[in-house]
Amino acid sequence: MRVALVAGEASGDTLGAALIDALRRRFPGAEFAGVAGPRMIAAGCRPWFHSEELGVMGLTEVLRHLPRLLRLRGSLQRQIVDWKPDVFVGVDFKEFNLGLARRLKRQGLRTVQYVSPQVWAWRRGRARTIGEAVDLILCLFPFEPDFYREYGVRATFVGHPLADQIPLEPDRAAARAELGVDPAARVLAILPGSRRGEVAHLADSFAAAAELLAARYPGLVCVAPMVTPELRDLFAARCAGLAPRAAIRMLDGKARLALVAADVALVASGTATLEAALCKRPMVVAYRLGALTAFLLRGLGLVKVKHFSQPNLLAGQELVPEFFQEAASPANLANALANWIEQPARVAQLQREFLNIHQTLRRGGADLAAGEIAELLTAWTAHATVSNP
Repeated sequence: MRVALVAGEASGDTLGAALIDALRRRFPGAEFAGVAGPRMIAAGCRPWFHSEELGVMGLTEVLRHLPRLLRLRGSLQRQIVDWKPDVFVGVDFKEFNLGLARRLKRQGLRTVQYVSPQVWAWRRGRARTIGEAVDLILCLFPFEPDFYREYGVRATFVGHPLADQIPLEPDRAAARAELGVDPAARVLAILPGSRRGEVAHLADSFAAAAELLAARYPGLVCVAPMVTPELRDLFAARCAGLAPRAAIRMLDGKARLALVAADVALVASGTATLEAALCKRPMVVAYRLGALTAFLLRGLGLVKVKHFSQPNLLAGQELVPEFFQEAASPANLANALANWIEQPARVAQLQREFLNIHQTLRRGGADLAAGEIAELLTAWTAHATVSNP
């Protein structure tokens, strides 16, 4: 059994590692190779390329890197075809993976996309073309399969592995003890993103917001878990000049520990918002793109949903404040964070909503995903046997 995988960012690396473990339980002798981050590599995936080589965000930002990405995808396609895997699994990172999957499927490989592209949010007509690129979409959210069903695309809700990994009632006291944080302190977790572009766009606003909050609440403890040393250095440099009072403590990884320990979190839009919700922590979410990218999204009316953070999308309403582009100012972010601190009854209600989301997503995600892939391969083998007796 050979499985080729491609994950282009930290969240995909986490999902990919859990999937590898689940597939190996079903196929003990399985081999895994492709584009991987540290978690997938630790799980046994041979890295032909590292995930960081694909870490680009935004429409205009991608254009600057397009020649390099296309060369990498061409080289990767050749390696996958030569390796002859039983299945290709694209883990998140949709634009890159769907283009690759389309080419691999034309060459006779079974293809799977793990994490649905957000076509229900914008460019809905792409659902059919996605179905032409992949044999199966493994969806993390319960509303997604019904959307694809309208277009005749095979899609299954498998739940989110994070919901299985995180306890329904996280232990804040234990997390604080592990981080060496005073049990009685007021704690702010700051997560400015897992990609360089995200951190570059949000660093100044996040650092300045923390400084405003530290002035309002003396003794505030600020922790910032960073995915890589490079991103740690980038954010720390901005904090040194903009947030001396906040004295933001940089952590190497430990995002979940920081979220569990926190009273409130300031988070870049993405999987980290879901992780914060599963840790039952009130949050403020921000997202910034390059000016031209944001202009195109707004001007062309491409976005079809009211919310962009995962907790709000799942709830179908604004559970947590969201700030996009210029609205993500230090004052707006600090005021929204202070609102959570000043309203414990509102926090308690939010935590009940987060518990409902957690229970909905807790389905044994990685094992279900592995089972769907195994079923796809079994059906394909049976079809090939009938076609070529």
